[in-house]
Amino acid sequence: MKIKIIALGKIKEKFLKEGINEFLKRLTPYASVSILELNPIEIKDENLTAKILLDEGEKILSNIKPQDYVITMEIKGKQFSSEEFAQKIEGITNDGTQEIVFVIGSSCGIGKNVSDRANLKMSMSKMTFLHQFARLILVEQIYRAFKIIKGETYHK
Repeated sequence: MKIKIIALGKIKEKFLKEGINEFLKRLTPYASVSILELNPIEIKDENLTAKILLDEGEKILSNIKPQDYVITMEIKGKQFSSEEFAQKIEGITNDGTQEIVFVIGSSCGIGKNVSDRANLKMSMSKMTFLHQFARLILVEQIYRAFKIIKGETYHK
């Protein structure tokens, strides 16, 4: 199974980079996981936010293949427990999907063009947290999902 995380912006904090790298290392027995960082477009005029999100969306979409299963991280997306998320990942895998692509937009969100391409819109939480935490939380939950799928004890 291949998993790609497309994210706008770079992680600056060392502790977040270390945490992400640790979970990427732990994931190697289960899946090939890569992170593609794209540069967000700076918003200088709030009236142009929707246009900028669409432009960022074009950059994101150019890195997605037609057969990929796309999961966008969105505030209004569906929320899952860790067990439900594991079941979802297992179901996608069992359907013969070769690559799952997770998309984390910029701090302003995701363009409609990317949201429309999504097979699943997912929300991490109703809580608000720093945008850069999303990557660490996501890779940890992907790791947790594979441990649950394999019946291993990490998630207890």
